[in-house]
Amino acid sequence: MVESGASGYVQTIAIGPHRLTADEPAVAGGADEGPNPPELLLAALGACKGMTVSLYAERKQWPLHAVRVTLVRSQAEGAEQIDVTLSFVGELSEEQRRRLLEIAEHCPVHRMLTSGVGIRSSLEPA
Repeated sequence: MVESGASGYVQTIAIGPHRLTADEPAVAGGADEGPNPPELLLAALGACKGMTVSLYAERKQWPLHAVRVTLVRSQAEGAEQIDVTLSFVGELSEEQRRRLLEIAEHCPVHRMLTSGVGIRSSLEPA
């Protein structure tokens, strides 16, 4: 559930027992009290890729100690582009590193974003 405040762009996001805040930066008229929606989307993608490769490495008992995922959003030829760079800490072979990169492509958020997901909006009855 997402609720807007009495003023400005601040949004409170409720996900089960967790609460997050989203906002726009001051230069866009917000109060900069939290990341903006595109930043939250990038964070979700990065977290999903990091978790997915960590889980895979754990199952394989590979020596992966940490994962860093860096994401950059841009426009390329009029279309949105997200460039993702993964960095692995641990004594991994080049083959293991390449396999983890492949596995990162299978995280649920990556699959959702690349599947051409449909979005339906509706009004709650008054």
